[in-house]
Amino acid sequence: MSDPQPIHDEDDEEREADGLRKIIHVDMDAFFASVEQRDNPELRGRPVAVGGSSGRGVVAAASYEARKFGVKSAMPSVTAKRLCPDLIFVKSRFDAYREVSRQIRAIFHAYTPHVEPLSLDEAYLDVTEDLQGLGTATRTAQAIRRRIREETQLTASAGVSYNKFLAKLASDQNKPDGICVIRPGEGAAFVQSLPIRRFHGVGPRAEEKMQRLGIATGADLAEKDTAWLRAHFGSFGDYLFRAARGIDLRPVRTNRIRKSVGGERTFSEDQSHPDELRETLERIIEIVWDRIEHNKARGRTVTLKLKYTDFRIITRAQSLGDYVADKAQFAGVARDLLEAQLPLPLPIRLMGLTLSNLERDAGAEATERKRDDAQLSLL
Repeated sequence: MSDPQPIHDEDDEEREADGLRKIIHVDMDAFFASVEQRDNPELRGRPVAVGGSSGRGVVAAASYEARKFGVKSAMPSVTAKRLCPDLIFVKSRFDAYREVSRQIRAIFHAYTPHVEPLSLDEAYLDVTEDLQGLGTATRTAQAIRRRIREETQLTASAGVSYNKFLAKLASDQNKPDGICVIRPGEGAAFVQSLPIRRFHGVGPRAEEKMQRLGIATGADLAEKDTAWLRAHFGSFGDYLFRAARGIDLRPVRTNRIRKSVGGERTFSEDQSHPDELRETLERIIEIVWDRIEHNKARGRTVTLKLKYTDFRIITRAQSLGDYVADKAQFAGVARDLLEAQLPLPLPIRLMGLTLSNLERDAGAEATERKRDDAQLSLL
């Protein structure tokens, strides 16, 4: 299928008349690895992985030179090194990534106040209101990508469409350093031309199940009705029904609701000795509490996560009657959760800690619930 054509001015006028949104999804290209290559000229043009190179290390990000060998994020470092013997590992520098992310978001806000960050390196923008008078959403996306390159020396890809689902699909279409536009009336055909693995939310297990059921493409999925999809996929079937038709009524949410704040550590060697576990927990407490303060989060539930050497995962949580008051209380609950598990039945390879059940604005919660109910009623 050829790439959808840019949106023209008359299309924008039609969109506004129909009440359709103009959504851009901006996704930085190999963000962490690109920052490292930018800041260290010796890494440019070479296969780079951000992450630990030890036996239990995991790739956090891979440059496009490394991706040619099959290296990708979340891959064990030993596997990545086997695929690409010349792979260069560099330690992550999240302070540097956050600083670049702040620069990028400042650029976004020059074009719209309606920005929904998804992570440090991607965001949705609602540019229905043309603040800069550029005429089309496509020109706005081009201007944003140009400024990102000029001000950060990094590249970004963008998807432009009339809803979030399509914009995100489009941003992946011409990576790296590309742009793709899906105009009104093109969404369903675009989605149905794609392999099912391109659908966001469809992981390896869901894809395997769909293949067994004879679903390989969006077109195959579009042939199924809601009753069939619900019977095989539960509530996920409702999402699949809408996605196969290019339907997504979610607005860009400027104040995206965070559900939890946390962190975890994967060990280079399995741990089981109580003193080692307690020491690790203290380090995680320090990291997570710093994130809690940075996000100004207030929560009621503290959860401890342990992954045993046999890959079995358990979580143990304690919910308080009021929000966690301070670091001392947070640490105390975390320590109690760990002590209750000692001695461990097996060594562990990972420990994590989160604060959840976060404070939310009651009015925003009610509005969100009504909006979700309205979306369902339209389908």
